[in-house]
Amino acid sequence: MSATASLVSLVVGGALAFSLVAPPGPMNALIADETAARGWFAGFRSGLGAFASDTVFCALALSGAVTVAGSPTVRSVAAMVGGVFMFYLAYDALRDARARTPTESRGFTKALVLGLTNPYQIGWWLTAGVALVHPAPVEVLGSTFVAGGVEVFIGFFGGILLWITVFPAALVRAEARLESLEKQVGYASAAVLIAFGFVFVYYAVTLISG
Repeated sequence: MSATASLVSLVVGGALAFSLVAPPGPMNALIADETAARGWFAGFRSGLGAFASDTVFCALALSGAVTVAGSPTVRSVAAMVGGVFMFYLAYDALRDARARTPTESRGFTKALVLGLTNPYQIGWWLTAGVALVHPAPVEVLGSTFVAGGVEVFIGFFGGILLWITVFPAALVRAEARLESLEKQVGYASAAVLIAFGFVFVYYAVTLISG
């Protein structure tokens, strides 16, 4: 693979990573809550839980087994479990926001379970995630390159690591400038998790009834 093709693969991998991790959602709400309550490392550790769940899905995609997760039964069960789990995470976020001393962090485990039961994450691996395991042609300045190989995986997982490092750091910096941001982030995170909890439970019921 040429140097240009390798660079294209790295950029494609990074772009795919940000399409997965950057949009607002329950995972970023969880990372934000952990960061606000316990500091940068707790937020980063939660991000590592999300990283681990994507590693599992990537392994399933490479083996071809990820298609099993696309069945209505599996997706409905995952959505129901994920929705109920998000209500628990919302309760945890509210408890942290009200507590003078945060409880012990279990961010890695919570993010891992959330990632494995998140319908958005499952859906992403069934659609956009296919580009990771199947080399695809990319046109750059009139030239066509095939994005794939080890480089695209380096770009992808490097992009996730960059996000889970920078996102908590940005929150910590904002928190240092604004008083009481910790509680505001906690309440906002709880609201996001409750909203997505209802969305996921509704999605599960729709799949079952349909």
